[in-house]
Amino acid sequence: MFESLDISLVNWSRAQFALTAMYHWLFVPLTLGLSYLIAIMETRYFRTRDPHWKMITKFWMTLFGINFAIGVATGLVLEFEFGTNWSNYSWFVGDIFGAPLAIEGIMAFFLESTFIAVMFFGWEKVSPRFHLLSTWLVAAGASLSALWILVANGWMQYPVGMHFNPDTARNEMVDFWAVLFSPMAIAKFTHTVTSGLLLASLFVTGVCGWFLLKKREISLVKSSLSIAVIFGLFAAIAVIFTGDYSARTVAKHQPMKFAAMEGLHEGGENLGLTVIGIPSQAGPTRWRIEIPGVLSWLSGGNVNAFVPGIKDLVDGNEAQGIISTDEKMIRGKIARKALSSYTNYKKDSVQTLARAYKLKFEDDFFLDGYMAYFGYGFLRYPEEIIPPVPVTFFSFRIMVGLGFFFPLLFLILLWYIHKNQEAFEKQKWLHKVMLASIPLAYLSGECGWIVAEAGRQPWVIQDYMPTMAAVSRIDTASVQLTFWLFVVIFTTLLIAEITIMTRQIKKGSENHSNHA
Repeated sequence: MFESLDISLVNWSRAQFALTAMYHWLFVPLTLGLSYLIAIMETRYFRTRDPHWKMITKFWMTLFGINFAIGVATGLVLEFEFGTNWSNYSWFVGDIFGAPLAIEGIMAFFLESTFIAVMFFGWEKVSPRFHLLSTWLVAAGASLSALWILVANGWMQYPVGMHFNPDTARNEMVDFWAVLFSPMAIAKFTHTVTSGLLLASLFVTGVCGWFLLKKREISLVKSSLSIAVIFGLFAAIAVIFTGDYSARTVAKHQPMKFAAMEGLHEGGENLGLTVIGIPSQAGPTRWRIEIPGVLSWLSGGNVNAFVPGIKDLVDGNEAQGIISTDEKMIRGKIARKALSSYTNYKKDSVQTLARAYKLKFEDDFFLDGYMAYFGYGFLRYPEEIIPPVPVTFFSFRIMVGLGFFFPLLFLILLWYIHKNQEAFEKQKWLHKVMLASIPLAYLSGECGWIVAEAGRQPWVIQDYMPTMAAVSRIDTASVQLTFWLFVVIFTTLLIAEITIMTRQIKKGSENHSNHA
């Protein structure tokens, strides 16, 4: 069945989902982070009752609202694609994957969307205390939405807390808390949310840089930067620590992705971390500059730790207890054959044989030794488990490089703002860097998701389901048509957001001062 699958259907379905996800991620992190900055600004207003802070809060709140509305539109399309393009995936793990998404919709998004109305339209209709509470609840709702979506994504990267039911051919959740608190879910949530806080701080900083270049809104700039720079510095430091935890988690649970991030073909001990190089899909990284011993320390906690390379994971390494992909494919086919035999015997009412096969799915040895490699039974050749190495390698380095640039920028801004305010207002080069930090922040975030998603290919669910088994059996031409429609629609939405936001920024605070 899968041998005759049109690979172009898989590729176009992947491309469509990647397009939707990457466009959606242009809006999500600003919603996550800016909601907290707005809440802090309104808290300042609530404590001081200074109309100046109310005006500032309203200015940034307007930009938040524009971004929120368009982000919701792209997010809804993304969720629908699980049913339209990836129906086999939804069937196979819908009992698990659907739970966090349902909680996100019922609890988190409902909380966020309910109080956002009070936040925007309740200034004169509710008490200042309740309005402030609403603003903080919007911020909390945004983070809760991110939590449940990232729990679902983390489970795809590291499936836990489940049991396969041969009667329904579906995976069922048996331990909700294992899914919620899996190390991958924690890594995803902490790194994604802190990166959202960082991006929002850079967004505020960049807009302030534009105002400084135009010599406008100096009062708004000073007040906004007094919060955004400190908030951003803490967020930038947090991103480094959560990124380190995330990398260690990937090294443990997704060694092939970790090897692709490093362009590491030959594993070994006391390996260095590659700063830069020219990776290859089929051979060692050339022109490699590295920091000695750091990769082994990052992966295993000490410089002598063994880090498996792509060759080890494909061909196996008996000394390190690594099973070859060929062997995993054999075990996966045995698991698939057992499921097929059970289904056929049950259908034909051959109860004795059906019972014998069902007992396999209740046996820990079979589950650990064969069912754990179920997804490998769909693969055509061992090298198929290798993700796109150059894409993953360079995306990781762009993300990490910018991740160390941002705290340096905030440190420079912090020094100027608190030590030499007059000189700061004359540093046009710095104002340009502040403005340029906005697209750099988005570039860093997109690269992070490319590492996360391209780096785990060919898996939709790590080791359990490859993309070729997850895709819906629909006409390739239909996917191509909707892909190009989405290109037009999402690009139009993005242009609309940039246009509307730019217009609002150019208006400045004058729109809000009269009603403060």
